[in-house]
Amino acid sequence: MFEVSDSVLSSFAHPCNVAVIGASGGIGNAFLQVLSDDSAEPKLIAFSRITSPNKKLEWLNSELQLENETSIIEAANFAKKSLGTLSAVYVTTGLLHESDYVRPEKSWRSLDAYALERVLRVNTVGPSLVAKHFLPLLKKDSKSVFACLSARVGSIEDNRLGGWYAYRASKAALNMILKTLSIELARSHPKAICVGLHPGTVDTALSRPFQGNVKPDKLFTPEKSASAMLSVVNRLRQADTGKCFAWNGEVIPY
Repeated sequence: MFEVSDSVLSSFAHPCNVAVIGASGGIGNAFLQVLSDDSAEPKLIAFSRITSPNKKLEWLNSELQLENETSIIEAANFAKKSLGTLSAVYVTTGLLHESDYVRPEKSWRSLDAYALERVLRVNTVGPSLVAKHFLPLLKKDSKSVFACLSARVGSIEDNRLGGWYAYRASKAALNMILKTLSIELARSHPKAICVGLHPGTVDTALSRPFQGNVKPDKLFTPEKSASAMLSVVNRLRQADTGKCFAWNGEVIPY
């Protein structure tokens, strides 16, 4: 069982400024809740497709359309103007299924051009463009992190069941993007860390249709998964950059 420390930001220099992309999703919202309750009292900025109308939020919030680079640029500018440099950026977006047009494929006979392109746009292209405009905002003089939700099924080495072509491919491509980003990022931000995070099976809309065979102790609440991943990130060092980590700290092979 994973252990969660008193603060998931104890390894970061203070004050901490953190951006969460995809804040309206189950895991993204959980990231915000966990960080809001953290003893380090970070300054938070939340981005989602629709700006939250909740005026009682304890964090800044703004709109970001993952498939619109202009929107991403505007979001990055908003973050820079509001908080300056960032200690961490968490991209918590993801697409596995959508209406009747995008579903995990059980066979190659189900491969569809629209579904492949749609999943890749959301799971790979969108986070890549977020990196393009948010990486320059990371702190240079202390530990900083850029992390995206990946998935164990994106591991080529670990693929023993087949199926789920679009989702597997999109996460495998995301892992390659993150690895490549980590190499370039180290040149300008030697203390920065760029990683993928596998949240486990979380009780959200993304996994709900596929929870039938999941054991109860392996189905996490969003808050439990977010706390675990944030604790993993808190323990990471620069030597860990470019890797993909599971919720329990295990390194997932590419």
